[in-house]
Amino acid sequence: MKPLQLLASAAILACTAVAWLVLGAAVTQRADTFSRSTSSDVGDVWGPPLTQTHPSAFFLTPNGRNGRTTILPTASTIETRLSSEPKKRGLLWHKTYQLHFSGTYQFTNPTRIPQTLYVRFILPEASRGLHEFTFDLGGENSDKSAPAARDGIITRAIPVPAGGTVPLTVSYLARGTDSWNYQFPDSRRITDFKLTMNTDFPDINFPTGTGSPTRRKQSDTGWNLAWDYPDVLNAHSIGMDMPEKLNAGPVAARMAFFAPVSLLFFVTVILLIGGMRGISLHPVHVFFISAGFFAFQLLFAYLVDLLPIVTSFTISALVSLALVSGYLRAVGGNALFKIALPAQLAYMVLFSASFFFHGLTGITITCGAIATLAILMTLTAKVDWKTVFTSQKSATA
Repeated sequence: MKPLQLLASAAILACTAVAWLVLGAAVTQRADTFSRSTSSDVGDVWGPPLTQTHPSAFFLTPNGRNGRTTILPTASTIETRLSSEPKKRGLLWHKTYQLHFSGTYQFTNPTRIPQTLYVRFILPEASRGLHEFTFDLGGENSDKSAPAARDGIITRAIPVPAGGTVPLTVSYLARGTDSWNYQFPDSRRITDFKLTMNTDFPDINFPTGTGSPTRRKQSDTGWNLAWDYPDVLNAHSIGMDMPEKLNAGPVAARMAFFAPVSLLFFVTVILLIGGMRGISLHPVHVFFISAGFFAFQLLFAYLVDLLPIVTSFTISALVSLALVSGYLRAVGGNALFKIALPAQLAYMVLFSASFFFHGLTGITITCGAIATLAILMTLTAKVDWKTVFTSQKSATA
């Protein structure tokens, strides 16, 4: 291939890269549009991320700030169950879940005289979506009926003798999205606190700023986690992010943005090894190779609207393999086909498949580049490049 032909081939690769950028931007915009239009619908049904706040109580006293003293539970035992139930809308999966919450708290009168404790329990933001809600303070609610909440807070007064303790039991079912959190109201001392969490999913991730469990055990379907705070100041909040499902829109966009890298590797290998074997390629050949590669991302970007992501990927890959490798077989015979097929499998199929696994794309590109460099350096170490690129041998069928 002559220098002018190399420049023409480079221009074709650059134009294909621009086309991929346009495709990636279009897929990103389409996914964002779907996300905006469906997120509110999902939120209306499943609610926002749920946050449960640690309850508190206060009693009236002239020695306290604003005439009252606030206390926290002296003991807390909480059981939670998180069930992931992701819902798909358009190109995106939404991280929806079911929560079963059950907590028992002990409030102790810290004074030497009887006091009326005003126990406050803050409901999650999606309180209108709570089911099977029970609120039992001191065993007074034998029918487990839920008292009225004002501004999302249930406040109930109960007399407690000097040094006495009153239990509060709360339970409910709720729906949420993205994550669940349990927060402490301030940096005061947390005593005898125990929270257990059972998940039905194996991929667990704790939100930034939350504490790690003190015990964990994997079950058949998920994890059994426990947080024990026997006596802690400024305790970390507790939380869980729902597991990610592979979203077709963002994956298709990232594949399009990085596709020029795989095409560059492929064309480099084909030109060099083809030139060594006397198979001269023209810029028109490079154009059709680029079009065959582009067909992969283009077909995949629109098939994912109709088919599962793995099925869409498989069909798109097979179509592109047939176009590119089949075309190069017609151009250079079996000699070029034996180079093109494994190279396309490595640079297009395996490289694109790495986008299905979070965090593997960078290392895949790096390893592919190093492996390609090593192979080409080994094969071309003794090649006389003057004779290779001045060869006038025509491409054979």
